[in-house]
Amino acid sequence: MKTSRREFFKVSAGLTFAFAFPGIAEADTAKPINAWVRIAPDGTVTIYSTGAEMGQGSMTSLPLILADEMDADWSRVKVEWAPADPTMYGYTFQNAKAMAIVGSRAVMLYYNDLRIAGAQVRKVLLANAAEHWKTDVKSLRTEPGFVVDGSGRRLSYGEIASFAKVPSPLPVVEKSELKDKSQFRYIGKPMPRRDTPLKVNGTAKYAIDVDLPGMVYATARHTPVHGGAPESWNDAKVKSMRGVIGTVRLPDGVAVLADTLPHAMAARQALEVQWKKGPAEGFDSETQLQSAYVKVHADPQAKTQTLDSKGDAKSAFGAAAKTYKADYFSDYGYHAQMEPLNAVARFNAAGDHVEVWEGTQDPGSSRNAIAKALGFSPSQVTLHQCYMGGGFGRRTLGDYAAEAARIAKEVKRAVKLVWTREEDLGYGMFRPQAFQCLQSALDKDGKVSGWTHCVVGDGGVLLQTGIRIPYYQVPNQHIEARGVSHGIRLKHWRAVGHVFNVYAIESFVDEMAAAEGIDPIEFRLTRMSMTPRARALFEKVAQMSDWKAPRPQGRALGVSISERSGSLGAGVAEISLDRVTGKIKVHKAWLAVDGGLIVQPEMARANIESGILYGLSSVLHERVTMKEGVVQQSNFHDYHLLRMADLPETMEVAFIDRPDERPTGLGEIGNPWVAAAVANAFHKLTGKRLYHMPFTPARVQQVLKT
Repeated sequence: MKTSRREFFKVSAGLTFAFAFPGIAEADTAKPINAWVRIAPDGTVTIYSTGAEMGQGSMTSLPLILADEMDADWSRVKVEWAPADPTMYGYTFQNAKAMAIVGSRAVMLYYNDLRIAGAQVRKVLLANAAEHWKTDVKSLRTEPGFVVDGSGRRLSYGEIASFAKVPSPLPVVEKSELKDKSQFRYIGKPMPRRDTPLKVNGTAKYAIDVDLPGMVYATARHTPVHGGAPESWNDAKVKSMRGVIGTVRLPDGVAVLADTLPHAMAARQALEVQWKKGPAEGFDSETQLQSAYVKVHADPQAKTQTLDSKGDAKSAFGAAAKTYKADYFSDYGYHAQMEPLNAVARFNAAGDHVEVWEGTQDPGSSRNAIAKALGFSPSQVTLHQCYMGGGFGRRTLGDYAAEAARIAKEVKRAVKLVWTREEDLGYGMFRPQAFQCLQSALDKDGKVSGWTHCVVGDGGVLLQTGIRIPYYQVPNQHIEARGVSHGIRLKHWRAVGHVFNVYAIESFVDEMAAAEGIDPIEFRLTRMSMTPRARALFEKVAQMSDWKAPRPQGRALGVSISERSGSLGAGVAEISLDRVTGKIKVHKAWLAVDGGLIVQPEMARANIESGILYGLSSVLHERVTMKEGVVQQSNFHDYHLLRMADLPETMEVAFIDRPDERPTGLGEIGNPWVAAAVANAFHKLTGKRLYHMPFTPARVQQVLKT
């Protein structure tokens, strides 16, 4: 019997895990109560989830917030993807509606809206029960799945749904009508993730799993130099290959179609394309970073953008008792998501409506990108959200989904497009490389009184996040950016600019502490004008790591702090070093986090731990380089990632309890602190500084020789 692993899990694990995600049948008579909830007569409550699920738990935590506020019975709740409609299902960010699950925004920005939506449902149910019983609504209360009165009478939500009248407009919910935190049944309590059983038993649907009648397969080759375009290719030869259906010109590449994916992959390999030159032609990333970026920083005529300014930094440096200065470099980084970029597209018979299946972090933007590529209105696009095997910021544009739609329109057949790993890397969208210069001024008491920070690179806001330091209140600051442009495709990457900016900031603070002969944590507490929130975190992580205790021979600790999406995290890393190979090993990691109210503690902990590992991978291994404008890495044999054998022996995450505060973002707080903590531990161990991230073995060996 030939059975795939996925099919095996579908059969063998389905019964085992069925209890964790009950497949309660919902009758067609389910009644919509508001845009988010519908209730069937059998008691099934269906809640829409806008949280793009890529392993972080959003598809559980967001519906759970609403379910808690409406007093739903969680075992009777079914979760479905919300339609790609930001006007209806988006949160409000920067005065606009969006569904993008980026920047750790899911719980943070949907929290209040979902609580109000849940309270609205509860209010409608109570009003209908009161009308049914001819009693005062104030005499009624809710329990999970029921409305109850003082005499013990009970009406299930399903029963109420069968006769309920839903008012229009829906009732307004006042803040006083929301639950007190002491009444929460699910929020703040560990709850099983809804997607885990589906992923274990093989029923979770990814776009790459979609199989439509008559579907053909496509893959693409894009310009090797970013910004280029195809001029011509060996069309006849490719079309003569086994299973090949045809080729399609794309704005920046050539797609090949075939009856199977292996046939399409083989045709892609055989493509010989003549390319128009792109803006990145001739670009050498390593040379430019070390020369051009430094020159831009030194050029008094260079165009600058002030990002933050406080007090009078110039005067602080003029009156300084002592000053410090350091420069830092960081390389391009690739998202390296596990699931290849892919999408499925199918047009209706008239050709005026398209359905697309995609795993996307931003359904609204993806729908718009597809519509724009086809010259359609968004209403002519139906987007079917799917699970994602990793996103990290790459799956927010819908570019590959729009590409699938273009191809399907051209060939008038349903198409599954799959990018190869080589294509995703060679035509990737990267975290920008950067050069940074930091300077500080210390007053006569040794306190940091002046601070300047300049970052040079491409990408606008991609360079700038994390460069402002809300946890240190240095009185005189000037922070600026200087731009260069090479035509390289750039993109948000988990925690964006925090990764290299926090690395520079916290490495620099550690360098000052060492020069002043003061313990790194003590220096921050006494010399950096630290906020009370940050102080509490450093005290907590010092206790977690037993900061002042002697370490085993050949090991050392480093410390760092980061802010991201309103959360703070102070971390400590314990490392060792193989001086022969130059390999750094992180043995233990401790992170204290202030994230306000933690809606789902175990999901949050797992998400933060994944951020720590993602950070370690980028800090110790990951780099993209270009020569003559062409990416030099092609797959995981030369774009190196953290391996299982290199994981820390222990990772400990502790939350500062702040249940009276709103939730803040936790999806990325585990990442940015890592680089500086490792670099600072390296200095403690060797007396030498790491000024260029990542800290590859070759780079470490070079530093040890100097």
